[in-house]
Amino acid sequence: MPHFTHDGLPFHYLESGAGTPFVFQHGLGADASQPLGLFRPPAGVRLLCFDCRAHGRTPVGDENKLGFVTLADDLAAFLDHLGLERAVIGGISMGAGVAVNFALRYPRRVRGLVLSRPAWLAGPKPETVRWCATIARLIREHGPARGKEAFLLTPDYAEARRESPDVAASGLRQFDDPRAVETVARLERIPPDAPCRSLDELAAIAVPTLVLAHHQDPVHPFAYGQALAAAIPGAVLREIASKSVSVERHTADVQRHIETFLQELPD
Repeated sequence: MPHFTHDGLPFHYLESGAGTPFVFQHGLGADASQPLGLFRPPAGVRLLCFDCRAHGRTPVGDENKLGFVTLADDLAAFLDHLGLERAVIGGISMGAGVAVNFALRYPRRVRGLVLSRPAWLAGPKPETVRWCATIARLIREHGPARGKEAFLLTPDYAEARRESPDVAASGLRQFDDPRAVETVARLERIPPDAPCRSLDELAAIAVPTLVLAHHQDPVHPFAYGQALAAAIPGAVLREIASKSVSVERHTADVQRHIETFLQELPD
């Protein structure tokens, strides 16, 4: 896997295809393989994804820097490494938050914006902060294996299984990560942060924007997609199938809507 160095850290990345550069970033606790598993670049599109700090193969670095501003700065360094002045910028969940922060702070480098399953608005979601803090505490106190056993007995896990099996499975994957102990700070420091401080800031985004959202997911509420689409001028909201209903339909919906969005981007 190729890598670039920034802030003293080696960032591992993946790419596929050739043409219009599209940087599609993963969610909290995932890695660069997540976007590649959701979107296959059609002819004329170059898909780019990297492991954020404290994710995948990229080291944690300074835990105090784990937040949206730093993650967006890392993305800017990625574009610099590739020699790209502009690109379509997108992300899933945490990656969508990074894309929003990047669009606000590096507007001239954004050709278009893709926000899939947003999990943050202008502030943290208290339930998500509590969920991630519980997982982090169990990892720190008991280690991944015993912590997972304890988590299976919590009311939070039982509620997640009822409301969204995909969210429940995502929580369990945090314990299964081979670097769970090393990277636990990401669960403590990123959820309480936010991509912006007011939705009014999003009125400054002046590029074509696609927002993908679905129901049956308390971590990624459909209402968050609606709010972002309403706040960003000209943004288009598309509903996608929940992974808890059908992973195949979810993947097909993401592929179709992003592919259409990229094909219709103005030159």
